[in-house]
This record gives sequence, structure tokens and C-alpha cells, in this order.
Amino acid sequence: MKTIPSGDRVVFVDYIRVVACFLVMLVHASENFYAADASGLAGNVSLLANESNRFWVAFYDGFCGRISVPLFMIVSAFLLVPMKSGVTMGDFYKRRFKRIIPPMVIFMLLYTFLPLAWGGMSWEQSLSDLKMLPLNFPSMAGHLWFMYPLISLYLIIPIVSPWLERASAKEELTFLGLFGISTFIPWIHRFISPEIWGECFWNGFTMLWYCSGYLGYLVMAHYIRYHLDWNRKKKLIAGSLCLLAGAAFTGWSFWYMGTPGQTIETPLLEWSWEFCTPNVLLASFGAFLLFSCIERKETPKLVRKLSDMSFGMYLMHLFFLGPIARVLIGGSVAEPLVPVYLAIPCIAILTFICCAVTTRILSLIPGSKWFVGC
Repeated sequence: MKTIPSGDRVVFVDYIRVVACFLVMLVHASENFYAADASGLAGNVSLLANESNRFWVAFYDGFCGRISVPLFMIVSAFLLVPMKSGVTMGDFYKRRFKRIIPPMVIFMLLYTFLPLAWGGMSWEQSLSDLKMLPLNFPSMAGHLWFMYPLISLYLIIPIVSPWLERASAKEELTFLGLFGISTFIPWIHRFISPEIWGECFWNGFTMLWYCSGYLGYLVMAHYIRYHLDWNRKKKLIAGSLCLLAGAAFTGWSFWYMGTPGQTIETPLLEWSWEFCTPNVLLASFGAFLLFSCIERKETPKLVRKLSDMSFGMYLMHLFFLGPIARVLIGGSVAEPLVPVYLAIPCIAILTFICCAVTTRILSLIPGSKWFVGC
């Protein structure tokens, strides 16, 4: 792939941000149709009401939506690694964390207290969430889990960046091979043994710990940008095959494990939906290759604006998604007011529009970068 000067606007990355942001909302819209309680979000136990819900959740959440988080991770690494010449670790941290930490803290507080206004939370729960804020996200903001691995990725970039500048394509492929092996660990844990490769109650770090997790996506992004010299046709073919194969397995894995009318532990139902599993890795790689085939010289104005607002839209989307879902579902996920095959995308689209409009309005306020990131 052609080297892109650091700091330049990358058109296909704008498209990825917009699509990935929508897919996050599609995932959470789907959860309404297998959550076992009235929260609308999947908890520890799930329940599929019928075969229709089973199929369409597998399609929208599994086949379509699971690449959203990896795409965000790949994009961050694609644009930031290696660091610019002369940028210190302190400079890098200051720039990145000034952009994400203030909005994150503000929305953590909003999710902690704002539901009190409509009776969506008790004071006891709010105070309990407040006490936990230094350690984790609020109970009403499960989507903010993503911020912690993103922060960890930013923390490690200044450390791995010098190695990536010197590493050959073969050396990076060696690391990526180890990362690929590590993506089988969730399956091994679930179906073979909960402890492997040195894990025990006094050691939670496997043999491949330092070659696993989202660091693998970071290295993959660098490899694609600087070493993957495929023409457009090859990227289209390989990208399509990888995306379809990985996404099909991801969707099938949910459908296969789900049985309508029976409660099931959510981790078992989502046994192949973790973001560092082989199928999600394959689909994410394929999707990124397909997006990289976009050859427009400039990003359309609307796409560019949505890309710039995507962080704020992600932060606030659960405030809109829940009420919209309740209206379209009408009290019964088994027989929603809108058929499930339309309800899930409609919930996501309406949420996306509401978040875009709200973020745009908030962005007009002086200092908006501190609470919506733009």
C-alpha cells in the first residue's frame, strides 16, 4: 500500500469511521432481541424469543456488526503508527488524551446521573456507580468498555513505534502469526481448558499474552500501510473473500448456539463474537482491505463531518437507542410493532441520525471538543 504522509486526510478512513460508528449502533440495536431482561442490552443471560429473532440477530449483530470495534482499532493505529519524528512520549500522550479523556469523563458522569431524571436509575445505583468511576465504566454505559483498550493502545504506541520503524515485513509477519495463534485462546478457554500455557490462579498471563489482544490489530494496521503492496484488484478479491468467510462464521456461530425459548449464558451464545477471535480478525482484515480500495481524492463533506463527529456520536448513542427501541418494539420482542428484520436497522438508523444532529448542535458551542471531541 502506498505510504501516506502522516497528518494527511485519508479518505477511506473517514468512510470507515462513519460505517464503524453505525455498526456499533446496529450491534446494540440487535441486543434488544436477545436480552433476557427489559434493559435492552445483553447481560449475563440471554433469551431468543423465536426463530426470526435468532436469524436476524445473527445476521445484523454477528455477520454485519462484529467488525466495528476492530475497525476503530485498526484506524487508530493506521493513522498514528509510527509516531512523527521528534514527537516524545509525553507529547503523544498529551495530544491523544486531551482529545479523549475529557469527553469520556463527562459522559461517564452523565450516564451515572442523567438517568435519574426519567427514573431510569435509583440514587443508590448512581452513588455506587460514582464510587466505581475511578475503576470502571458506569452500569448504564457498558459501551464505554471500549475506551479502556483504546487508552491501552495509545499507551503502548510510543513503546512499539520505534520497533515498527525498524522491523522488516518478515519480522512483522512473524508477530502477526503469533497474534493469529493467540486469537484461538478464547475458544480453547471455552471448550478445552480454562487455563493454558502457564495460566493458573497465581498467574493470569499466558505464553502469548504479549502477542495477543488489540496490539495485534495495531501491528496489522502498520503492516497493511507499509508492507502490503497489493493492487486494487487483488485487495478487492482478497478483501471480499476474507470478509464473507469471517462474517459468515461469526453469524453462524450465534445461530448455531441459540435455541429459541431457552435461556442461555450470554458468553456461551456469543462464543465466537469476541473481537480477538480468528473469524472476527479475518472479517476485519477483509473489510479494511475493501475500504482501502476507495480512490476518491477528497472526502465528501457529509462523510467528513460525520467522521469528525463519530466519537461524540459513539459516546451518547445509548441515550437515544433505548427509547427508540422501546417505541419500535412496542413491549414485545417476540411480536414487535415493526418486524424484527426492519426494527433492528431502523433502531440503528434513527439512533445514528439523532446522535449526528445532537453532536452537530453541541459542536457549535465554544469548547465543544471537551465534551464531544469535535
